[in-house]
Amino acid sequence: MCQVEEDYHEPLQRADVPSVSKKCVKCKEGTAAVVIRAGDAFCGVCFKEYFIHKFRAMLGKNRVIFPGEKVLLAVSGGPSSCSMLSQVQEGLSQNAHKRLRFLPGIVFIDEGGAVGQAVEDRRRMAAELQAVFRATGLPFIMVPLEQVLDLPSSALTAAAPSPREPAAGAYKAAVNDFVRSDAAGCRTSLEPQQTALADVPASRTHLLQQLIGSAQTLTAREDLLSTLRQHLLVHTARTEGYSKVMLGDNCTRLAIKLLTSISLGRGAQLAQDTGFSDSRYGDVLLVRPMRDYSAKEIAYYNRLFSVPSVFIPSLETKTTDKSSIQRLTESFVTKLQADFPSTVSTIYRTSEKLQTACRSSSKADVCDRCLLCMCALDTAAENASAFKATLISEQLSQAKSARARSVVNPSHNQVPMEKESTAAIGTCCSSGGEDCGKAARGEGCCSSAKGPESTDLRSLLCYSCQLTLRDMSSVERLPHYILSEAQRRQRRSHMREEIGEFLLDAGD
Repeated sequence: MCQVEEDYHEPLQRADVPSVSKKCVKCKEGTAAVVIRAGDAFCGVCFKEYFIHKFRAMLGKNRVIFPGEKVLLAVSGGPSSCSMLSQVQEGLSQNAHKRLRFLPGIVFIDEGGAVGQAVEDRRRMAAELQAVFRATGLPFIMVPLEQVLDLPSSALTAAAPSPREPAAGAYKAAVNDFVRSDAAGCRTSLEPQQTALADVPASRTHLLQQLIGSAQTLTAREDLLSTLRQHLLVHTARTEGYSKVMLGDNCTRLAIKLLTSISLGRGAQLAQDTGFSDSRYGDVLLVRPMRDYSAKEIAYYNRLFSVPSVFIPSLETKTTDKSSIQRLTESFVTKLQADFPSTVSTIYRTSEKLQTACRSSSKADVCDRCLLCMCALDTAAENASAFKATLISEQLSQAKSARARSVVNPSHNQVPMEKESTAAIGTCCSSGGEDCGKAARGEGCCSSAKGPESTDLRSLLCYSCQLTLRDMSSVERLPHYILSEAQRRQRRSHMREEIGEFLLDAGD
């Protein structure tokens, strides 16, 4: 305890701070320039070799990208995706030890309309990214997010995968064929096609903002925006002839995404959301070659070797930690990582061991997939399950609130009248011109069963997407391709119920 007459004029002693080695741990000669972890100090040359080797090892270990395939690089302008672009460009150079054998292209999806950016800011950021893309010499495409409103319904159908299967010896045979064609001078290369960002009408931007704004919470808005972005990305890859799409998700981002997905009820989809490859779309495979890099390693590499990146604001920009589940999880993981450096790696290694108990998304039927995320439905649970208990609790809560509203306002207790058919009573409104006989018996016309009056999407969605849809004020604001695909699936399900007694079981 402090005393009044105590002398405090003695010199203060400096605490001993544990110092790191000044030498590189790999070459033992160069001066350390980067400390990745405690005891892992690298010089600039060794750190570059380490960084490049990790990227090549990730692609070589999985062997899902065959020589000569067209691969689309999804670049958002952030540090991770720009570092991925730098690694691909490094692998294509003449000085590379083992050159990459695929044909890359670049795609950038402009989300400024959904965020509410001004047109001048969107043009300025697009010009900065365009300069970065042109410096690589690779073909690139710049697509505004507003184009997701005009997608066809085929964007939600998982096409059959390519006939070339990654069987034993197939990759080595493909490499030999590629080397022979390269030696003979028959190898084709992509033309440097460059598509700049087109001007978007203000009306389309307004419709996109209404769609994103229909989600009442920031958590639902971010989830909806991620789904729309992925739909447009896969559709662009299909139309341009790309069979693989590279994403720039790093280790830190995937650790945050894993905990976020569990919080949002996407536990059954963790294998597709965080794994190296994602085959839910069939003919287009999503790969994550940056998943072994931490955000710290990427930041050091971009800083040391001048990898350009462009900051583009998102929905999370300038928001508080508790504004959304995604933002809260990010704050939790990053703060925990600052005190316990093995947090991200532990979560990441755990994600590699997770497997889903549901049917694989690549083998599931189209009607057994979620309408939005295209993963296998996880709602076919047993009666004694947590999902069924949640549904029963929700139904009881809705019934209780409905009775309370009816007591307060009796006018809401009236039975709504059904929408009458446009055809006259006793006549058939089908296009064939023949009377089906159902209208005269009061059963409704046969053509009324072909298209549902209202689109009920909950039965077509997984549990997590149902939560997102529940936070939306109006389902009718969804793009036309989603609603049309929902009606097509409902008509198919209704038709299957009608002819179910005439169908043979799978075991017969």
